[in-house]
Amino acid sequence: MPNLVIDIGNTQTKLAVFNDQEMLWFNHYDVTDAGIINNVIAEYHIEKVIASSVKRDQQWQSQLHKQAKFYQFNYQMAKSVHNHYRTPQTLGLDRLAAVAGAVDLYPGAGNLVIDAGTCITYDYVDAGKNYAGGSISPGLNMRYKAMHNYTDGLPLVNKNEAFDNNYGDDTVSAMVSGVQNGIKYEVEGFVKSYQKQQPNLNIILTGGDGIFLDTLLKNSIFAPYIKIEPSLVLRGLNAVIKEHND
Repeated sequence: MPNLVIDIGNTQTKLAVFNDQEMLWFNHYDVTDAGIINNVIAEYHIEKVIASSVKRDQQWQSQLHKQAKFYQFNYQMAKSVHNHYRTPQTLGLDRLAAVAGAVDLYPGAGNLVIDAGTCITYDYVDAGKNYAGGSISPGLNMRYKAMHNYTDGLPLVNKNEAFDNNYGDDTVSAMVSGVQNGIKYEVEGFVKSYQKQQPNLNIILTGGDGIFLDTLLKNSIFAPYIKIEPSLVLRGLNAVIKEHND
């Protein structure tokens, strides 16, 4: 029977229906609506639901159809990952689910998961499924907003996908250069560091700005190793619930 996986992030709720590893349906919403979830459960005859949330408000869970067995994802459920994080209970569940997705999609390989959302997270799991930790830095939009909010003179600027220069020749383009080139050099620095441990490292890009990151790196020496997995967290949650089905 198909499973329903739910990823509740800072700005969106994503839903996907999987039959084994095949994604049958996907959608995203600005709010977590129990009515929508119940409709999906009924339409696809869902027996098991797994959810990961970065938010504390979980009132919608009490409104779910009782015929579906519900799993609240936690750090103890990702059995496929050897988690060596010093404080596993504080590890972001979206990060752990993304690592589980990388292990499921690319077994036996070293994987660097770069999730470009509200924040940019870097998480490395080696070929033996060992995960020790990662890094968190401000995301693309957060950097633009920070410059505007914490200064008197800098405007609020949006990302510029057409920008392709080492410098800006006015204030706005200088801000674009600082943010977008800064992220590019940051990513390249992390990748170079991890490639010293694993030369054939998979670089897995996900998150709302994952495709944009790919455009920043398209001409880099790392391009052949890049994998675009926009649904990595959902696939990781599906891998976890499959473990509980077996």
